[in-house]
Amino acid sequence: MIGRLSGKLIAKQPPLLLLDVGGVGYELEAPMSTFYKLPPLGEQVTLLTHLTIREDAHLLFGFGSAVEKSLFRELIKVSGVGPKLALALLSGTSVDDFWATVRAGDVVRLTKIPGVGKKTAERLIVEMRDKAGAGGEVVSLPGAPASGPASPLQEARTALAALGYKPVEIQRFTEAVHKDGMSTEQIIQEALRRAVR
Repeated sequence: MIGRLSGKLIAKQPPLLLLDVGGVGYELEAPMSTFYKLPPLGEQVTLLTHLTIREDAHLLFGFGSAVEKSLFRELIKVSGVGPKLALALLSGTSVDDFWATVRAGDVVRLTKIPGVGKKTAERLIVEMRDKAGAGGEVVSLPGAPASGPASPLQEARTALAALGYKPVEIQRFTEAVHKDGMSTEQIIQEALRRAVR
């Protein structure tokens, strides 16, 4: 429902921040990785958001980048990982380090993050492993960065993710078909042809 907010930063007390958007104050929770990049109070800021609706509350979470928001959304799909724990994970490790930890199957490293026990760490590794690319490259949800327009390749990858393809498949299909100058639609069409072969 609310995917992005731009406004004046009027309060920040980790993990809470308050954003004035056209006279309406939005209270958000954000990971420390986002807090480190916030401008001084009174300055304009744009954050990507995720809205969680519960019986007793509507919670809005803010992120400084698309990869943080994507990882947050993947984390809360894991059984036993709620928004608070997902924020703790994003605060305790960078996105790249998280995926490297998952690829390495490093349970001990994950348990060093507050709130993450051995069983949760093991579950995270098992359920997230297929979403992490092999080798050194991170293949979290391949969305556009928060700043600047998305390239046709980024837009195509985001569209394929929305269609339900796994990040590793998206990476493989788009790398195989992408050529400079191709439009988003051309990349998607070629990638889908390759996917159904």
